[in-house]
Amino acid sequence: MQVTMCPERAIMEHVTSRWGVLVLHALSNGEAWRFSELRRELELASEKMLTQTLRTLERDGFVHREVYPVIPPHVEYTLTPLGKGAASHLVALAHWIAANQPEVTQAQERYDAS
Repeated sequence: MQVTMCPERAIMEHVTSRWGVLVLHALSNGEAWRFSELRRELELASEKMLTQTLRTLERDGFVHREVYPVIPPHVEYTLTPLGKGAASHLVALAHWIAANQPEVTQAQERYDAS
């Protein structure tokens, strides 16, 4: 039997993927980023993975890709209003994790000791 994914789950996977989270976080400052700038910011992401992530987020309506008709090609990425909403929740979660990290670490140590 094949289990089908509901649309919400697929979107959740795109937004919360390893690179999806980092792309949304990088773009959350409101500035336009070129591909090479994002690649430097997310230094562990391969060019292929970053391209796939950006395309997925663009398809889902979170990222806007602006192509400027110049030579060499100039492309910039920004968040759409939908992307800004998603990014704000991810940034809030990141702040919560940072604030509660010591407590989580203590819980992990207690668990590992038992």
